[in-house]
Amino acid sequence: MSSLERPASTVRRLLPYFHRHRRPLALGFGCILATTAIQLLSPWVLKFAVDDLTSGVTRAKLLYYAAALFGIAMVGGAFRFLMRRVVIGVSRHMEYDLRNDLLRHLQRLPPAFYQERRIGDLMSRATNDLNAVRMMAGPSVMYATQTTLVFVVAIILMVSIDPWLTLVALVPLPFVSVSVKVFGSAIHRRFERIQEQLSELSAVAQENLSGVRVVRAYGQEQAELGKFRVANQEYIARNRSLIRLQGGFYPSLTLLLGVGALLVLWQGSREVVAGRITVGELVAFNAYLLMLSWPMIAFGWVTNMLQRGTASWKRMLELLDVPPAIADPAVPVPLDPLTIAGRLEFRHLTFAFGGRPVLRDIDLIVEPGQTVAIVGATGSGKTTLLSVLPRLIDPPAGTVYIDGVDVRDLPLATLRAAVAMAPQEPFLFSDTVEANIAFAPEIAALPAAARRQAVEQAAGLARLDKDLGDFTNGYDTLVGERGITLSGGQKQRTSLARALVTEPRVLILDDALSAVDTYTEDEILHRLREVRRGRTCLIVSHRVSTVRDADFIVVLDDGRIAERGTHAALVKQGGLYAELHRRQLLEDELSAIGD
Repeated sequence: MSSLERPASTVRRLLPYFHRHRRPLALGFGCILATTAIQLLSPWVLKFAVDDLTSGVTRAKLLYYAAALFGIAMVGGAFRFLMRRVVIGVSRHMEYDLRNDLLRHLQRLPPAFYQERRIGDLMSRATNDLNAVRMMAGPSVMYATQTTLVFVVAIILMVSIDPWLTLVALVPLPFVSVSVKVFGSAIHRRFERIQEQLSELSAVAQENLSGVRVVRAYGQEQAELGKFRVANQEYIARNRSLIRLQGGFYPSLTLLLGVGALLVLWQGSREVVAGRITVGELVAFNAYLLMLSWPMIAFGWVTNMLQRGTASWKRMLELLDVPPAIADPAVPVPLDPLTIAGRLEFRHLTFAFGGRPVLRDIDLIVEPGQTVAIVGATGSGKTTLLSVLPRLIDPPAGTVYIDGVDVRDLPLATLRAAVAMAPQEPFLFSDTVEANIAFAPEIAALPAAARRQAVEQAAGLARLDKDLGDFTNGYDTLVGERGITLSGGQKQRTSLARALVTEPRVLILDDALSAVDTYTEDEILHRLREVRRGRTCLIVSHRVSTVRDADFIVVLDDGRIAERGTHAALVKQGGLYAELHRRQLLEDELSAIGD
């Protein structure tokens, strides 16, 4: 079902969330019924009081009717409190469910989705739009139900007092209905435009905050401020347009209600003079008419919330309706991550992005415990080849295997628990060094002492331990957003430690030491020799020094395996790898001369 559906069909997609909380909702609707009944009782008591007091005022009568009205107000207030607490509380629980479902869904979407979407737009939908949906699911449902009940029952009671007077009071009703329909449609359209502009505004702000160093480096503060100012002005203009519309909406309802009250006063006084109704009945009728004024205004307010919520829910459905590109198999192969040996096999793997081939007929077998290096020019398909193994990118069926099992037949949790990857451009969370290394759930769940021991061991292997003196609070140092307080090499070594701490069966290093100096790289590679023994390792690097000790090296060229063999054999062969080796030797010599 498309997210561009009719509003009724769109809102129907929320019913499963209501169903999850059906019991408290039933209690809430019970409180709404009780509140409405008690609210409608007080004018009837007032009718008897006025008529009774016209025949003679006594202290006993005054106390009796005062106590009755006070008791009605107290009980009504209690049920009104419960009504709001339960129904609006349910809307908060629905918001909680929706937020979790949205984030869970976003985590399953492919990288290509995030390349096409702006983070600010996604954040706006996950916050402002979600809040508008909550208002639609909670307060608008509560007030719509209550006001509908008040409206219907009040009309029935008014008819029981005087049908003709009721007909006079309802003269403005058709005009109210037309007003709600016309204004409601316009509010919906304008609120959609407001939310779209808010997404744009959020995206501009998010990009400037994330790229603040680049903005300052190029002296673009004023230009970016101008861009933000233009987006902000457009956002204000669209909001003002909606405010002007709402400014005409509510007064028009009040005017129509005032006309109805005037007609009732004129006709009702004539009915009293003619003796067809009593003064008490006219007082009760006017009280019920006054009660109708709130439903009329509330219908406008609820319509506003419903239109806003529907527009926001449609925007959220645009995200929720994006199918996850990678999912667990329907019938997964049971496999314990601890028993995985790490035998990898690529069988005639061909992969394309947008119709452009990236990998072409890759045939490769890596035995358990082997270290295989993958080299090649930029764009030759190295990162793509590594990404299909943990299904960060989904390979075609029957092309990638681990321990003889197609990776598409394994549960994602099992596959990714067995494979750890340290990318070239690591992402660090705005947390401590220890929390970034102990990111895996099995490590984060360890007792504090055991977790710290595991973190220290992994940091030592990644040679991050030698930088601890530069950190303010050691492993408890906050690294800032995206690790902004760390150097490029420190970020990469933190990412490497994060991969090593889980002791994976398959370790993938995607140019993970490119920002590390050669001396530290040699130390890390020396320490990794023991780690690599007994587990499968795939290493991508542009440095020959990083890959020369691998069991064998694969050279990719335009997505194909152009060469494979040991370092010595490939150098002797005189092909692409030998040329890469020769250039790096020349660079090292020139660098030494320059020093």
